[in-house]
Formats: sequence, structure tokens, C-alpha cells
Amino acid sequence: MQAIQTISKPKLLGYFIFSIFLNSLGNALTVAINLGSALWTAAAVNLSKVLPITLSVMLILSGIIVIVTNIIILGRFDFKRVLGNLIFMVPFSWLVGVFEVQLLKLHITHLPLWAQVILDCLGVVLIAVAISIYQRVNWMLHPVDDLMQIIRFKYLQGNATVAQLLVFTPPIVAIVISLLVTHQLYAINIGTLFALAFQGTIVEIADKVVFPSLKHQNLATKL
Repeated sequence: MQAIQTISKPKLLGYFIFSIFLNSLGNALTVAINLGSALWTAAAVNLSKVLPITLSVMLILSGIIVIVTNIIILGRFDFKRVLGNLIFMVPFSWLVGVFEVQLLKLHITHLPLWAQVILDCLGVVLIAVAISIYQRVNWMLHPVDDLMQIIRFKYLQGNATVAQLLVFTPPIVAIVISLLVTHQLYAINIGTLFALAFQGTIVEIADKVVFPSLKHQNLATKL
């Protein structure tokens, strides 16, 4: 574990800003092409069909539930960490909307299906690379990615593949329950399956090949 910060704050800030842009672009690609949402988003979509709650409210509720889960696992309340979780979601959500509009102007949904599938999977790859970068920066994280980081280093000796699969378990359970109630699946497609199969592995690979000099910062103080 990296017990101290080994990179200057301006450089960390640069990595962080770049990773938010990358994550937003990746999510916007998957949303614009509409060939399957990420698992947590897909779970929120399916639960919103079961409960009298809008998708936006469901996404907020799921984020809050994950924040509470992180607090329970860590055994302490870290105000700065929780505030960082909440702050992260603001520019991220705004940028996803901006990028989606611009991507749709490029008429990517008019491309052949095989090209759309490639772009959708590329979106998942960009998301995974972004997660790798801002987890290593370890400053502000999306609650779900923070949960993965906690499980990855607190219990799994840094294994991103297994940690990602464990973090995907709650949304999978929620989707199954929704399916049993509605007998329909929403927001599930090739992109969702690709993320389930490969996102954690891509995070682990990106740790080694994307900005390899950037190591995980301040893990000892965060866990």
C-alpha cells in the first residue's frame, strides 16, 4: 500500500480532471448508442419500473445506499470522503449529458450495428480506464467506485477483477428481483454483458499500462 502521497497535487489534479472527462465520455457513448447500460444504471432503470420512483431519484437513492454501505464496511464516518462522493457526481452527471448531445449530433446511431457494438464496448473500456486513473489518484470517487476500491484493497489484496464482480452483485440481484416482478428486462444489452465480463480486468490492466508511473495514493489513510 502507498501510505503517503507520492505525486504533486497539480499533477494529481490533472489526472483527476482527465479521468472525469474520460469516464463521462465513456458513459455518454453507452447511453447514446443505447446497447446496454452499466449494471448499476441498469438496476436503477429496472427498479424504477417496479417502484413508484423516477430513475433520477432511484440513482440518487442507490448512491446514498452505497455511501452508507461504505461507511459500515470502513467502520467510521469520513465527512471529506462522503462529500467527495457527492461532489464527484455533479460534474460527472453534467458532462455525460453534454457529451451525449454532441455524440448524437455525429449520428452514431445510424452506423451499422457492428460499428455501434464496437463503440459501445469502447465506452465501457473508457469507463474502466477512467476508474483506474481516479482510483489511483484516490481523491474523490463515485460511491460505487469507492466501494470497489475499499473491497479491492481491504479484502482482496488489490484484485480488481474479483472486486468489480463483487460490486456488481447487488445490481444483479436487483435486476433479477425486478425481472421476477415485471417479467421484463430493461437497459440490458451487449454493453452490460461486456462490462460484467471485462470491466474489472480492464481496470487492472489499465493500472499497469495507462500512466504506469501513477501509483495508488494514500491507501493506508483511506482504508
